[in-house]
Amino acid sequence: MSLATRLLALIMGLPPATSTDIAVDKGLRVAMRDGVELAADRYYPRGDPRAMLVLIRTPYGRSRAVQGWGTIARAIAERGYQVIVQSTRGTFDSEGDFEPGAAEAADGLATVEWLRQQPWFPGAFATYGQSYVGYVQWALARSRIPEWKAVVIGVAPSDWASGWSHPNGAFSIGNALYWIYAIAPVTRADTPVSESWRALIRPRPLRTAETHLPMGASDRIALGEQVDYYQRWVASDGHDGYSKEVDFRDCAGNLPPTHLSTGWYDFFVSTTLTDYVAIRRAGRPARLLVGPGGHSSGQNRAASREQFPWLAAHGRGSGVSVPDTPVRVYIMGANHWADVADWPPPDSLPTPWYLRQGGYLTPDPDDSATTKPSRYRYDPTDPTPNVGGGFPNLPWRCGPKDNRMLEARPDVLTFTTEAVERDLTLIGWVEADLFVRSSLQHTDFFARLCDVAPNGRSTNICDGLLRLHPGSPEPATDGVRRLSISLTGTAYRFARGHRIRLQVSSGAHPRFTRNLGTGEPEATATTTRAADQEILHDCYHPSAIVLPLID
Repeated sequence: MSLATRLLALIMGLPPATSTDIAVDKGLRVAMRDGVELAADRYYPRGDPRAMLVLIRTPYGRSRAVQGWGTIARAIAERGYQVIVQSTRGTFDSEGDFEPGAAEAADGLATVEWLRQQPWFPGAFATYGQSYVGYVQWALARSRIPEWKAVVIGVAPSDWASGWSHPNGAFSIGNALYWIYAIAPVTRADTPVSESWRALIRPRPLRTAETHLPMGASDRIALGEQVDYYQRWVASDGHDGYSKEVDFRDCAGNLPPTHLSTGWYDFFVSTTLTDYVAIRRAGRPARLLVGPGGHSSGQNRAASREQFPWLAAHGRGSGVSVPDTPVRVYIMGANHWADVADWPPPDSLPTPWYLRQGGYLTPDPDDSATTKPSRYRYDPTDPTPNVGGGFPNLPWRCGPKDNRMLEARPDVLTFTTEAVERDLTLIGWVEADLFVRSSLQHTDFFARLCDVAPNGRSTNICDGLLRLHPGSPEPATDGVRRLSISLTGTAYRFARGHRIRLQVSSGAHPRFTRNLGTGEPEATATTTRAADQEILHDCYHPSAIVLPLID
């Protein structure tokens, strides 16, 4: 065993190694159907050259990449597997052009066809990987593959658009620019590894690009050059041909037994939860693990301790035991793990808490017809900023944060309960049911659930945004629209003496790109319009946040 794999095994909590004599065949060339060749390395125990095979397809390199996929491949091989780790199209020494998502279904299938022709192919394989390396497994599921026996997907979406470039139907300039500035450079062999840290050590170009108009020029502001796939993202509405090309949500029925993992502050948590539901509805075996963290949650000790037994049980069929319950979640606030029967738990009770005049949140709705709405003005020239939540892993931008400065802004409303008299546990989907009116047809509404501690600190738990267009949703004759905003899911305990808070605003820039209010194409728009917003909460418009209470 190498020092690197020893450290990795310690950090990830891997099972004991079964083989230390690992052979490596480097630089294998795998022909795609269009003639492009992708590069791959094969790791295998010398004593078992036809061991069960694990396929890893990554844009981050094989031997010297920041994420260390060569080290991961060796560590898996030391646990008795063959491993093929392949550089995806257009990355490192693989030919072609890299465009996230675009060729992964065809290239994955061509790779499987190549595997079938190799003398060392054992007749079955599993797949493994996190983030983009998990997403390419969803792409492979566009085909039904009988030899595919097990899947381990961590912190990854089934749909690139709704999961990354256009979450909640709104272009995420924060995600898009972070990718081209901090992630894309490390997909090229000639880029120093240190470039992956430039978002941390040289953030100014990224910040300047996030606020620039028109957004179609932001790639040049950040990098000094145009990035073609960024141009496709910023020109897309999240529902065009490209978005459909990189959407694999309808492929759940082709997956073998699948282990999914994420964290409550991972930017892919919403898609992972809905992906789990889709896999179960398709009648396929699945396990879901949701931890308290962010995007590192798919490759930590809690995840690894489940992922490797899953590979052994379903890949090898070795009889290794796996958990009986399909879902395990970390309950934040209570700070412990819990096994639940499904997602969402069948015993969770959707319970509304109603918005009231004066910024209150109560179990009972307002009984007056004359209660005035709560109002604020959203100005895209001073957009409501994002604070914490599911955002790329820059420590000051993601996860649970103190929201008090955000809540002091005039464009953020808060509705808060009295201190709860007993501990309240939530597990399941959270939803805001709001009656709103806006001076503009093109606008956004953002809702966030927070925990207010006795000292006044307001900590974000989960949130969501809905982008409105003319006629979607259709307003009533008085201009009021009823919105159902998914705040995704959570598992959280409000401790006795804490207060439940709902934030309402019209943005979280740059996580969700600010709505300029004009409806013009985002790539070229420079004109901005401020929106006057109303949240109604009278007896005819019982706005509420719906919480999944567990008795």
